[in-house]
Order: sequence, then C-alpha cells, then structure tokens
Amino acid sequence: MKIGIIQQHNTPSPVDNRNRLAKKIKDLASRGAELVVLQELHDSLYFCQVENVDCFDLATAIPGETTDFYGAVARECGIVLVTSLFERRTAGLYHNTAVVFEKDGSIAGKYRKMHIPDDPAYYEKFYFTPGDIGFIPVSTSVGHLGVLVCWDQWYPEAARLMAMAGAEMLIYPTAIGWESSDSNEEKERQREAWITVQRGHAVANGLPVITVNRVGREEDPSGMTGGIQFWGSSFITGPQGEFIYRAPDDSETTDVVDVDLKRSEQVRRWWPFLRDRRIEEYGKITRRYIDD
Repeated sequence: MKIGIIQQHNTPSPVDNRNRLAKKIKDLASRGAELVVLQELHDSLYFCQVENVDCFDLATAIPGETTDFYGAVARECGIVLVTSLFERRTAGLYHNTAVVFEKDGSIAGKYRKMHIPDDPAYYEKFYFTPGDIGFIPVSTSVGHLGVLVCWDQWYPEAARLMAMAGAEMLIYPTAIGWESSDSNEEKERQREAWITVQRGHAVANGLPVITVNRVGREEDPSGMTGGIQFWGSSFITGPQGEFIYRAPDDSETTDVVDVDLKRSEQVRRWWPFLRDRRIEEYGKITRRYIDD
C-alpha cells in the first residue's frame, strides 16, 4: 500500500495550517497515496507549552466544521486520511483525538489519546481527559488501522492491545521535540530512544509502524522555557523494525512510501510471538507496581 506522510511546521492560524495541509494531501494523492497520515494537533501551534484556558477555544466538535473540511479533502482525493484534532466533547471535557476518514469523506472511526503527559512544556493533562474508547483499530477500506497518539508510543501495552485486536499497522501522529537547555548528546539520546521504542513495537507485534512528527521551532508564550524544536524524523518501519523510510529532522517533507502489508504474515510465521505468549502468567501486568 502507498502511504503518504506530511511532516510540517505550524503557524498560529488554523485556516493557514488546514489549507497548506489540504494542498499537500492533494499532491500526495496525485502521486498515488492511498492512505495519508498527518502529525499530532496539526491545526495549530502546540499550545500545551502553557496552561491557558483561552486555548480551549481551539477545540472543535466531532463531527463539526473541522471534520467537514477534512472529510471533503479525503472525498475529493479518494484517500483514507488520519487526522489529529483537539476535540471539544462538551463544556469542560476535551480530548486529544485522532479522526480517520474513509475515501468517501465519512468518518470511519476515531481514537482518543489514552496516555496523557504532564511535563515542562508538555502540559497536556491541563487540556485533555484520557481516552475512553479503548485500543480498538479503525476499520477502513485500506485495512484495520491501529491509530495511537504521541505519548502512547512509549507504552508496549498500547501497541500490543492494538495488535491483539487485529490492527494491520500501528500509526502514531506525533508532536515531540527538544528543549533548548539539553545538551546535544542528551538531545540525540532522546530522539534515538523515541525511534528505538517504536521499532520495538514493530518487532514485538510483527507490524509496520508509521510515525509522523511535526518539525520547526515553536516559542514558549510564557517565556519560562526556550520553546520546543520539534525534531521531525518521521519514519516508517516494516514488521521486523527495518527502516523503510526516514524523514529529515530539520525540514518539512511530503513523501509517498510503498509498504508491503503482506510481509507481516510471513514475519509472524517466522517469529510467532503471539503464539508463545504466556498469557496465564501475566495477571499482574494490570498492577501499578509489584511490591510483593
């Protein structure tokens, strides 16, 4: 399957970001993309660098005007589209939500981010209620998509549950980068850890992984930190963690990548991890920590 990715820097204008994305989506479709994946919270700057109630104004109803826009783009291009939106469920209840559109522009399904970080410059717990849909793949005309979001990518349990529910690939819209005070060595360790853990999910589950990150520098409006330099480095791996595609860490890019989904079947025959799981011994995995 031909998969299109868009690694983009963002501006303060949602209209500008959407229009730039629409143009790039149409270009990818003209190049043969059947599935296009966007980065996390692509309609705005990464507002979670500060805790500000005015930022809730950026949230959108699902369905609503924003989903109408992306649905129309998906329909015009005849592609399956994975988006990442700030969802207003009701007053005082908001989610970080991936919405997947079918080729006819309809909403095929959605996923609400389950793991919510709360770190300097990533104050997401202020904005997002943890997801309550579960780890359920979205069924589309191009396959069962295991869509997760950013911080979820560090948790093997999330990837495993998606795989166990029939996902044919793992997809991670992402917004992650460097804080300016870290050393160059520490920055590289962070980026490599981020890549390595997701390659591990591919290997452990015998599935391709598609990760799309934003790029460019975004200032901290409060001035408390040096802002975030989003490190790009979007990538696609095969079911053995092998790199199929790697994007640069310092520039925008759009690409169409050919991924052989049939390869997962053969890899799982060679490495039958699902067969050999000792499920009768895993009961304590649901505990926070094993003290006894």
